[in-house]
Amino acid sequence: MVTDAINVNPTKATSWSLWTRQTIAILGLEIKKNFFSRRALLLYPIAGLPLVMMAALAIFTPDTDEMRNFGMLSQVYAGVYGGLILRTLVFFGCAWVAMNLFRGEIVDRSLHYYFLSPVRREVLVVGKYLSGLIATIVLFSITTAGSMLIFYFGIFPSESKAYFFNGAGTSQLLAYLGVTILACIGYSAVFLIVGLFFRNPIIPGLLLYGWEWINFLLPPGLKKLSVIHYLQSLVPVSMSDGPLAVLVEPTPAWISVPSLLLFTGVVLFLAGLHIRRMEISYAGE
Repeated sequence: MVTDAINVNPTKATSWSLWTRQTIAILGLEIKKNFFSRRALLLYPIAGLPLVMMAALAIFTPDTDEMRNFGMLSQVYAGVYGGLILRTLVFFGCAWVAMNLFRGEIVDRSLHYYFLSPVRREVLVVGKYLSGLIATIVLFSITTAGSMLIFYFGIFPSESKAYFFNGAGTSQLLAYLGVTILACIGYSAVFLIVGLFFRNPIIPGLLLYGWEWINFLLPPGLKKLSVIHYLQSLVPVSMSDGPLAVLVEPTPAWISVPSLLLFTGVVLFLAGLHIRRMEISYAGE
């Protein structure tokens, strides 16, 4: 039973220590779902796709100038990371996990068990969000680091050893990991609230995907109304968006990182306000 697992004492409902214990209990319940439920099965192919692609690229290396020149590998990987991993796989992976945190419970007709438990709904939001965040960070950090290492060491093993142990390789890898973690933080918050507000979250999810993809065409003011703008400002190797792109100065890290964290906090606050007034209706699900 959920109530037993949460193990709350209603007489201390305002205690921070109680909320912390409740959050940890919810986190323990939810993280199993995010890693081992039937819905989680889709997440592994999404996260594993770049690893397979990079392994295939290392085995069947194209005979091109970029792939023969070790100095060009950073540009090639930056294109793969920005176009495939960050903009698509991390986006849809976070969408799949975060939208199902509450929407999946409604479809399964199980959300009322949480609502009947003596636990603050804001605590439920935080616990569920953290569970989804941990799942996406773990899987897509493996995706980011694994794909980069397979790509480099699979094509230029000796040069890559020097690059990562004595050169700029490790700092670039850590920078990519940082961007991936921030992407999971921002996108998970966005799609958690999408799953709360919309009965069919697919359409708003696709609209958000389109908005993120056309970011390079938007005027400077609108660019900043997206997650991808701040993430692109942090990647260690910049890529050109093409001749149609509207040029804008990257937002410095000391602004980008707090902005994404502040945005996440505001979204979670709104989710907490919404769920306090939320009534469960399984009709039509």
